[in-house]
Amino acid sequence: MPTPVEGQQPHTRRAIAESYGSDAERYDRTRPRYPDALVERIAAESPGRDVLDVGAGTGIAGLAFRAHGCRVLGVEPDARMAAFARGRGLQVEVARFEEWDPAGRTFDAVVAGTVWHWVDPVTGADRAARVLRPGGRLALFWNAFQPAPEVAEAFTGAYARALPDLPFVMDWRRTTGPDAYAGVCATAADGIRQASAFGEPEEWRFGWDRVYTREEWLDQVPTFGGHGQLPADQLDTLLSAVGDAVDALGGRFSMHYTAVVVTAVRTGQGTSVRNG
Repeated sequence: MPTPVEGQQPHTRRAIAESYGSDAERYDRTRPRYPDALVERIAAESPGRDVLDVGAGTGIAGLAFRAHGCRVLGVEPDARMAAFARGRGLQVEVARFEEWDPAGRTFDAVVAGTVWHWVDPVTGADRAARVLRPGGRLALFWNAFQPAPEVAEAFTGAYARALPDLPFVMDWRRTTGPDAYAGVCATAADGIRQASAFGEPEEWRFGWDRVYTREEWLDQVPTFGGHGQLPADQLDTLLSAVGDAVDALGGRFSMHYTAVVVTAVRTGQGTSVRNG
């Protein structure tokens, strides 16, 4: 999940952005997937099946598109994540998207799953426009946690007790749900508009649910933005507190997700020219 810091855009916080590869196997094992309806709609509303997966990570999004009949190339800045994705059969090139050389290749869709907040929104949209065929689709999406009120209250209390001086906000009552991504989505949409090569951005939403056991949830917590930078003792304290909260909920709970998509179609008009 994005963990914005006052006065900073997420894409400038490279230490967090590049921390996920430290445990690529855990990231792949625990991170939520994307609903089939999301993948199907993006594929259906693109002019063909050639997909570029930006920030491919361990291949979670890219492999979902491949399972729906797409030909997928990933671009991933972390060599550790890229190696894991290659091990799962996904073709991945190592580079930051803002600096990646497409070598003349073009695509029907450029997708980015839970990663565009780590990409410069204007440069990224410009580069997406350059590699999209006319009529191609840019689709940026995130899974927004939307816990039930009692779950949000329990988790907020656990964070407050375990790490009262945590440097990023983790109030599950206020910083979750699709509206918590309003700023991220607005920034992405504004970057798309500035590229001057797309139609007006749209927002799509897809709701889905997953039941977590205590062990499954605690396995995922270290992969949240910023958590991987916590000292081991602080992370252990946090996991213990969150585990107690899940125990108090009966040892398992249902998490509702809303997958939020910001998407626009390449119009065939020229992009603004930028260096880099």
